[in-house]
Amino acid sequence: MNLLGARVLVLGMEKSGRAAAEFLLARGAVVTPADMKAQDLPGFCLQSEELFDEAWDLIVPSPGVPLDLPGLQRARGRGVPVVGEVEFSAPYLKGPVIGITGSNGKTTTTSLVGHILRNAGIPAQLGGNLGTPVMALTETSRDDQWNVLELSSFQLETVQTFHVDIAVCLNVTQNHLDRHYTMEAYAAAKGNLFRAQTAADHAILNADNEWCRGLAALTAGTPVWFGTGDIRDGAVWLGAQRLMGLAEIPIPGQHNAENVLAAAHICHLAGASLGQIAAAVRTFQAVEHRLEFVAEVRGVRYFNDSKATSVDAATKALDSFAGGLWVILGGKDKGSDYMVLRERLTARARAVLLIGAASEKIAEHLEGSVRLERCETLERAVLLAHAEALAGDTVLLAPACASYDQFQSYEHRGRAFKEIVGRLA
Repeated sequence: MNLLGARVLVLGMEKSGRAAAEFLLARGAVVTPADMKAQDLPGFCLQSEELFDEAWDLIVPSPGVPLDLPGLQRARGRGVPVVGEVEFSAPYLKGPVIGITGSNGKTTTTSLVGHILRNAGIPAQLGGNLGTPVMALTETSRDDQWNVLELSSFQLETVQTFHVDIAVCLNVTQNHLDRHYTMEAYAAAKGNLFRAQTAADHAILNADNEWCRGLAALTAGTPVWFGTGDIRDGAVWLGAQRLMGLAEIPIPGQHNAENVLAAAHICHLAGASLGQIAAAVRTFQAVEHRLEFVAEVRGVRYFNDSKATSVDAATKALDSFAGGLWVILGGKDKGSDYMVLRERLTARARAVLLIGAASEKIAEHLEGSVRLERCETLERAVLLAHAEALAGDTVLLAPACASYDQFQSYEHRGRAFKEIVGRLA
């Protein structure tokens, strides 16, 4: 598309929206940045229904903007292209692409892949849903450098022609149903990652996940399967080759062993040897807000898993501990079913400390399975646990909810948790 003089509406002024606006301006487009909140930007407009009805040549929605907005639907009906940042980046991104999606584990796996490739001396840059927006990565992309992208379902909703050399789906579990409405629509968004692949490409998929198995039909590439069957005899295996012992993996939990498996397959395809992969994994440090050890206070350990914004992620966090848990749950509900947590909480938790807007729904789903304390705020929850937990217990922030009722982001929530714990220490 010739951008010179094109009238472009960019919706949403978080990182990806700002990157898109800068990219388009640099190529001569006439850009109108818009958001629901006022922004100090040249040409900015507050998002309104009337704004969609102007004569636009292109609309670029940020991932956080729902595609079923009436204004976007009207614009599409008039023939205005509505193209997401990732899709729009496709012609401008040089070098091979690794795309990593999944309901859980994306950030850890993407970070791990970057760590392994760097340690193996293989050129790579990271971005997407993690860190640098894809459109900003186009400026630093090279033909001899891998682009390692974490991609969310929101980013993949608008993908049609974006080509990925190694496409990865770690898992598909209940998440974001407040946006996608059905699991079928949610899985279909993930599936867009695989549709433009060719016979020369690879699709790395979780053999244990029914939705992932279904995605194999969407790719023309070679499927590469991983799963719990590759974790045996106290070790992680790539086919018949032993990669490393489970005790050598520095990040806890069965789910992280699976993340290591996926990362190992990715990096092996990208040119790293098994020895290089294992050596790099041994030096990997947990990503902030993902089962992050914070402190030990009076014999009680505190873990920050603020990124556990879905029920499945919270389940994986619970499975990483044997018992003695004080679990902080709650935040903004995403249309989730919390009843699946009952059995694990009964077995492992001393109490559930409820915070945020979803407290009452979670309480209804968990009633009778575990002690429930309505704490309302994160600080009250931590203070209650601090007052009652015994030496050897663990206080775990694994909210199973989004953060936007009380915090700006899951990072903001995680930092607040660490600050509160820091005051205890």
